[in-house]
Amino acid sequence: MDGRFPGIFLLAAVFVIAICGLLYELIAATLSSYLLGSSVTHFSIVIGVFLTAMGLGSYLTRFVRRRLADFFIAAQIGVGLSGGISAAVLLFSFAVSSSYLPVLLLVLSVTGTLVGMEIPILIRILRSRQSLRLTVANVLALDYLGALFASIAFPLFLVPYLGLLRTSFIFGLINVSVAAVGLRILSKMLRSKRPLRAFAAASAVILSVGLAGAGVFTSFAEDLLYQDDILFVKQTPYQRLVVTRWHDDFRLYIDGNLQFSTVDEHRYHEALVHPAMSACPGASRVLILGGGDGMTAREILKYPRVDRIDLVDLDEHMVRMFRERPLLSRLSSDALSNPRVHVHVGDAGKFLENSSETWDLIFIDLPDPNNLSLGKLYTRSFYRLCAQHLGEQGICVTQATSPFYAPEAFWCIVMTWQAATFGPERDKRFHVYPYHVYVPSFGDWGFVMASRRDIAVDKLSLSEGLRLKHLTNQILPTLFVFPKDTSPQTAIRANRLNDQALVGYYRRGWRRFGP
Repeated sequence: MDGRFPGIFLLAAVFVIAICGLLYELIAATLSSYLLGSSVTHFSIVIGVFLTAMGLGSYLTRFVRRRLADFFIAAQIGVGLSGGISAAVLLFSFAVSSSYLPVLLLVLSVTGTLVGMEIPILIRILRSRQSLRLTVANVLALDYLGALFASIAFPLFLVPYLGLLRTSFIFGLINVSVAAVGLRILSKMLRSKRPLRAFAAASAVILSVGLAGAGVFTSFAEDLLYQDDILFVKQTPYQRLVVTRWHDDFRLYIDGNLQFSTVDEHRYHEALVHPAMSACPGASRVLILGGGDGMTAREILKYPRVDRIDLVDLDEHMVRMFRERPLLSRLSSDALSNPRVHVHVGDAGKFLENSSETWDLIFIDLPDPNNLSLGKLYTRSFYRLCAQHLGEQGICVTQATSPFYAPEAFWCIVMTWQAATFGPERDKRFHVYPYHVYVPSFGDWGFVMASRRDIAVDKLSLSEGLRLKHLTNQILPTLFVFPKDTSPQTAIRANRLNDQALVGYYRRGWRRFGP
């Protein structure tokens, strides 16, 4: 055998190790964000714990003085097994117990420690074949290159097309395969061939079974997570969409969070749309930011005077699902297929930045600001951007979470609108009208209406012939009245891009009522 061949194999192994190690880290962080929200927090925790565990693994290699090849192969198999099953273990633990965080820390510690052991041992093996200078340079270069490959492949290809569970099982098998090749190439350096072969074979079987049953396992875990029958599941590049059904009640979950129930979604969407439509009777051009399910558009289409609705949603799979699946499209009365509705796939902020158009009304129907990516769409700078695209009589409305469960967050959004300025010299401020409605699935839910002009909200009246299920002319003015226990909060900061106080308010508010 060519003496250079083991060296080439070991360098190739470095590349694979880097890819797999980073992928296991990304899988744990992404799954935690899906299940618990707060992507920045969980990515930070995962990265910190994983790197610390890698440091521990590197330190432990100082006690390995002999049989380096055996330790390398064993670590490679161990990484493949622990990392390969990590997504399944985490998902199952979340579904069946309340001890997700300890399990996450355990998974990260075991996998990170084993990953941390691999590179130091590889460097020591390679030192016997080339200088330390070349060894370190080659190993680190391939390590960083593998990390780059993983960081690009993960969001663009692996998550959208394989999903988290299949990705973890596949790359676990890749780790074990590298170990299997190493058992042959490094056979002269190995002393524990038989136990290592048995360990590799057992790990390969476990991971192969997991890969084959990934779809079944995911369905089983989601059946535990969701009370109702699951109709559709779609993992997109941005989120995991789950639609459930119980009799005539359809529910949409995004990353595990309930977005609507058809039993009472009409209360939410009527409250979002009709107060502003009543306050702007001449509106003919409307923009919806979010609302990929089509239900906000459904309510706006009840007004014949509206000539055009532009709807901007980040996730084309969301729009496609609610436009093309008959069970779901009928929920919006096929609004997404209406010729007056023009769908744009992309980021709401980028869309506004690149547009020169103005609209009479802008409805911001986005998920709650539970992370910084969403929080930026509730900032003063974003509201200023919206103002640039409002007509002279324009009104902007945003959903604003619950004034009961997260009062600080709700009033932060109100204050942010009050702090937003517009006009050529930014010397004008919005007239801001907070209001709320009771939605049984969510409780008391809040909205904010911001207008360039003063509005007599106590004198608003609905157009005739709308066929609404909840709102009436008697109820409409009461939406703007808040009881004492949800009255305006004091000492609340406006939400700015550089600190995003809103996300902190939101998390603290909802944490009081659950994990």
